Amino acid sequence: MKTKQMERIRTGKGFIAALDQSGGSTPNALKEYGVSASSYSNDEEMYVLVHEMRKRILTSAAFDSKHILGAILFENTIHRKTEGLDTADYLWENKGVVPFLKIDDGLAELRDGVQRMKPIAALDERLARARDKHIFGTKMRSVIKEANKAGIRGVVDQQFELAEQIIEAGLVPIVEPEIDIFSKDKAESEKWLLEMLQDRLTRLSPESNILLKLSIPSVDDFYFELTKNPQVVRVLALSGGYSLQEANERLARNQGLIASFSRALAEGLSAEQTPEQFDAILGRNIESIYDASVN
Repeated sequence: MKTKQMERIRTGKGFIAALDQSGGSTPNALKEYGVSASSYSNDEEMYVLVHEMRKRILTSAAFDSKHILGAILFENTIHRKTEGLDTADYLWENKGVVPFLKIDDGLAELRDGVQRMKPIAALDERLARARDKHIFGTKMRSVIKEANKAGIRGVVDQQFELAEQIIEAGLVPIVEPEIDIFSKDKAESEKWLLEMLQDRLTRLSPESNILLKLSIPSVDDFYFELTKNPQVVRVLALSGGYSLQEANERLARNQGLIASFSRALAEGLSAEQTPEQFDAILGRNIESIYDASVN
């Protein structure tokens, strides 16, 4: 199974859907979906509602392996069922979509122009649970706000140190050092980030594989050389706050990058839509993201 999943992610046409809103971002995701905070009174009720939203996306006929290679899930999701199966098993067995897991515990406070990840509690146990639930890989996110060389170095070092632990556990990590699209010196941050990513890639063991998830660069094809690195399975692009249309337009100008959109993927979806309306909007979103990803 792992070999088939690796081949699909490495060579398949399509993109990776990001359905990994965490406890911090879930209320806003539900609000955009038309579910107000008054609809739930505690975290468990909130997670039930967001799982229903995710299930609606995953089980839609529009969500298929023709367009979608993988999906990133929140840990709460992998312990819930979709059509009678663990959600990760449903994705692979019923949809042919490779399951990933968001593994980080959110962002630390801003320091040196960046937000590194908070310490990840009981990471080994979390990785063991992921394997038990048939997860293929993981995702972890940091954010770069300013072109601070020391800060960016700290983000990249933390990401790769954890990536090596994840690889050792038999999973494939998505390294996500996001650069804030509204940063005034975004292009300069990208130069430092590219240099540091290339340096850390040279230090990976030859058999190690990772994915990179990056903000769409200010200069078209700036990250193209990363897509040619044999240890980089794919380079993913995050939407980062762009609208679906703008994210697609920017992505389409970058050879070798494929989408891993979250907010943009769900743009226009609402809890009150009929199944036909929901599937039509989701289908249009998926088709447009796919088209931008296979340029």
